[in-house]
Amino acid sequence: MTDIELKDTDMAKAGSRPGATAKKKGATKGTGGHGRRALEGKGPTPKAEDRVYHKAYKMKRAAERRAATGTNRKFQTRLGGKRVSDELVTGRNAVLEALRTNIPAKHLYVMSRIEVDDRVRDIMTMANKKNLPMLEIPRSELDRLTDGAVHQGIAMQIPPYQYPDATDLVLDAMQRWHAGKLKSPPLFVALDGITDPRNLGAIIRSVSAFSGDGVIIPERRSAAVTAGAWKTSAGAAARIPVAKATNLTRVLQQAKEQGMFVIGLDGGGDIDLPNLQLASEPLCVVVGSEGKGLSRLVTETCDQIVSIPIDSAMESLNAAMAVGITLYDVSRHRAESH
Repeated sequence: MTDIELKDTDMAKAGSRPGATAKKKGATKGTGGHGRRALEGKGPTPKAEDRVYHKAYKMKRAAERRAATGTNRKFQTRLGGKRVSDELVTGRNAVLEALRTNIPAKHLYVMSRIEVDDRVRDIMTMANKKNLPMLEIPRSELDRLTDGAVHQGIAMQIPPYQYPDATDLVLDAMQRWHAGKLKSPPLFVALDGITDPRNLGAIIRSVSAFSGDGVIIPERRSAAVTAGAWKTSAGAAARIPVAKATNLTRVLQQAKEQGMFVIGLDGGGDIDLPNLQLASEPLCVVVGSEGKGLSRLVTETCDQIVSIPIDSAMESLNAAMAVGITLYDVSRHRAESH
């Protein structure tokens, strides 16, 4: 075979394209079925509401929780990045009591994945009937709104507390008493220098427990009806009016002119409990701060200064505790007189 013939034969093996080289392909070999599972389908794609990482799943769970509480109202889920400026009533008992007493409310905040009990069901049902906007928010956001207070997964936004005038409140009660429209003599508690909202809330609660008619606070240097006071009062602030006095001493003097007796609580009193004979009369109990006690002008205005006997090892009682003990004694005296 000549050299030209050899070259032609090699080109034929390599292909018709000049310069191509021959490629040897081995026998095709299978995997023996090892890749069969990888080639199989995984079934239909799950619905969005069934994927735990999807937003639709969270919305579905929220709807199920609303159904458990007996309401089908939709929740808003965003606060728009704005901090709530009004007061917040926190805790299940406080919120429920506020709703029962028709406190004007703006929004109800419910924690995501809240544990539902009878109180939560009642709150949701009442909020639904009142068409109160409800917002479901994460725990972290609710903690921020309530400044870390114990909220039990629920809070309600209310407008600022509307304080009646102290003089009007006292005069109205005395007029009703003189007209025979009250079953028992008017009973008020006045605060002189109490600046802790929790003390105020506890005092409001005691006044409510012993059928009092109201609480009087000075316009300055005094605790106000804040979320903390609402919380401590366990909803009693919805039933007991808290009035402001521009001048506490003047209000007490006006009350005395209407026939009300004013007693002050202090360690060095004229009489000791339980010998309070004025308990059966229209009465205003004045309590001062634990540290400073009653101011001089208020002390001079009081008809009597009353002391609560305590162990010598204890210097003084908390203001709210002193009020509770005194109101109990007043209530006992009035029950015995009837």
